[in-house]
Amino acid sequence: MPSVYIKTYGCQMNERDSEAVAAQLVAKGYTLAQSPDAADVVLLNTCSVRDLAEQKALNKMKNVIGTARSERRDQVVGFLGCMAQSRGQELIDRLPDVDLVLGTQKFHRAAEYLDAILAGRRQKVVDVDVEQGSEAAIREHLLHGAAKKSVTAFVSIMQGCNQHCTFCIVPSTRGEERSRSIPGIVAECRELAGQGVSEITLLGQIVTSFGKRDLPVKDGKSAFVQLLEAVHEIDGLERIRFTSPHPKGYGDDLVQAYEHLPKLCESAHIPVQSGSDRLLKLMHRGYTRERFLGIISKLRRARPSIGLSTDIIVGFPGETEEDFEQTLSLVREVEFDQAYIFKYSPRRDTPAASMQDQLPTEVKEDRNARLLEAVNTLAASRYEALVGSQMQILVEGPSRKNPARMTGRSRCNKIVLFDGSDRHRGRLMDVRITRAGSFTLYGDPAIVNL
Repeated sequence: MPSVYIKTYGCQMNERDSEAVAAQLVAKGYTLAQSPDAADVVLLNTCSVRDLAEQKALNKMKNVIGTARSERRDQVVGFLGCMAQSRGQELIDRLPDVDLVLGTQKFHRAAEYLDAILAGRRQKVVDVDVEQGSEAAIREHLLHGAAKKSVTAFVSIMQGCNQHCTFCIVPSTRGEERSRSIPGIVAECRELAGQGVSEITLLGQIVTSFGKRDLPVKDGKSAFVQLLEAVHEIDGLERIRFTSPHPKGYGDDLVQAYEHLPKLCESAHIPVQSGSDRLLKLMHRGYTRERFLGIISKLRRARPSIGLSTDIIVGFPGETEEDFEQTLSLVREVEFDQAYIFKYSPRRDTPAASMQDQLPTEVKEDRNARLLEAVNTLAASRYEALVGSQMQILVEGPSRKNPARMTGRSRCNKIVLFDGSDRHRGRLMDVRITRAGSFTLYGDPAIVNL
């Protein structure tokens, strides 16, 4: 049977989509290749949020095609995901050797189209059409038959985004918000728990918008909190996470969920994007600096040990030094455990792309470096303060960088490395933190697990 290699760019939604496509193909008899050179089919699951991600995918595809040509190998190659959705036929016009372009609502068609191409029934396939019900069409996970089953899993609960931030292309690549049913999501999570998954991360473009159109508020609780409570009842499931939310979704009901749902991990990734009210309005974010800081304050009162991370854009059109200083001051006030900083890049057909006062590259790079230094300094101090403390971790497996060590994740979303063996995989265990590295902690389980 054919072998397939899938490379993923971008967010955890893309990782989940790639996992589902891979599982679907394996169920059809395909094998998974470890490199593009060893594969009959190469699929790149793409991201369009920033130009750099698109350029990486395009350059990778050129290299894959060039290598196959030089070695005179027949190879089916294709683009999946957000860039495929936004560019469609343009990708084949630009790279004629590409065989498949599959949009964000068509992942469940991957096996069907690849079978047709490999059998010679189809030559080129471009499918970026809207498809009703696609949010619930693909549920496969790479668990059955795997040598080492996963102890964590992503579960997609919705697709699309209605927020329309002025810098973001996602509403046009992922479409309007479409939520799955709570019973359908719970059934998938229960099945995963039955297969040994201990931790589930619920995924959505704006996960806190789940069910807003379809499910009424019940007992003061939003549809998303109702879903959290339903998943919380699943036997065998130890931990629940979710990403990515929107600050507007943090009502009191969600804050209170951190208090009364023990399985809901005390961590939150809340994208702030800027500390300047003027820029937040230009970005169409729908909240103010004061509102954001109020959310952080409520969360820390609810769970003092909560781990907080965020996304920040520097160099948005018209950003002044004063705007940037307000972002710096917010970062210093909140003291995030981690922040993902991005230099603004114009995305096609977004309002920000045509705004006046586009900033020069050197200004973006300078502000990126200054903000990164502040974030790293503050985070290093917070990580160092954890040395000597005891933490519960879920052991996920060997470290990617050093397989002699095992890696686990704390409830507040800190990566912890320790000397162990595969017998620890899947265990919830306590460790004593002995030292801190760059966004990594090192622990000793022997001290607390005698």
